[in-house]
Amino acid sequence: MNIHAHGDALRRREEILRIVRSTAVRSQDELMAELQRHGVRVTQPTLSRDLRELGLVKTPAGYVEPDAISMAPVAAFTPRESREHRLEQLFRESVLSAEAAGNLVVIKTPVAAAQPLASAIDTTPLDDVLGTIGGDDTIFVALRTPSAAAQFVRRIHAIAGITPARPAAKAARERTRA
Repeated sequence: MNIHAHGDALRRREEILRIVRSTAVRSQDELMAELQRHGVRVTQPTLSRDLRELGLVKTPAGYVEPDAISMAPVAAFTPRESREHRLEQLFRESVLSAEAAGNLVVIKTPVAAAQPLASAIDTTPLDDVLGTIGGDDTIFVALRTPSAAAQFVRRIHAIAGITPARPAAKAARERTRA
């Protein structure tokens, strides 16, 4: 066993990190050329092993250390108009009912349709909407005020083409008057 091999690997890996931190390196070939310019000779299989051992991640901007990558999910930019159009489409396709309860709106959907709709509500900037909780077929939407919740329900009904349901007690009173 070569006792110097471990020290060589450490020095080579330190040089790889130094290069990656200071230069945008987009391929192993580019990195190998940079290493050679700095007097470090390495084969492609060894370089691949070094990259794996260091945990370097290849991104569109080049290799980076794992802690340099934000772990927050990255959402592709979608214009507001596209998000609003998609939300309205989901309202039309997915909403079975919508009812205000205080400052909450309860939306009923077919099975498995609640999550996509809740996500669309969350990603579309809507006045007074604070957030959603989406289950399998039910979504709770929190709004700032009860009046904002009522207005949101009217908007959903208009887009989805839903006739607002009358509460059972009010319907019973109307029947007795007739």
